[in-house]
Amino acid sequence: MRIALGSDHRGDAALQSLAAALRKAGHEVAVLFQCNGQSCDYPDGAWRVARAVADGEYERGILMCGSGIGVSIAANKVPGIRAAVVCDELHARLSRAHNDANVLCMGADIISAKDANTIALTWLSTQFEGGRHARRVAKIAAIERGEDPASANIDAAVG
Repeated sequence: MRIALGSDHRGDAALQSLAAALRKAGHEVAVLFQCNGQSCDYPDGAWRVARAVADGEYERGILMCGSGIGVSIAANKVPGIRAAVVCDELHARLSRAHNDANVLCMGADIISAKDANTIALTWLSTQFEGGRHARRVAKIAAIERGEDPASANIDAAVG
């Protein structure tokens, strides 16, 4: 799978470990933004990774900052992105199976680099379940278009 990675300064070290683990697992990985130990602003990396996923250059994205929250908020501003803050394997599976999350956000101050690697591999191997969840994801897309999801015509999107 083609995966775009990015982090702010607090996620730099964990991101390097993650990139190596993903490559070892056979994924094609591109680090689109990192701070190399210097202070930087998380929205910059979140935008680059989210834009690359939304544009179809990469199948998924993974972002890291201190808490995972900042990069998630920023990434979710990009239309077509469903970024989820995840801190364990259960949430990783649910974010994919139920929400079809395409960007994983993790907090380097919250979880260890080893746990981040395990969480990411779980997230990448989990498939979207579709079904009733597809209707809900279609409603998220309706919100992005400025529509009321309760009255949006989502039948075509769900199939």
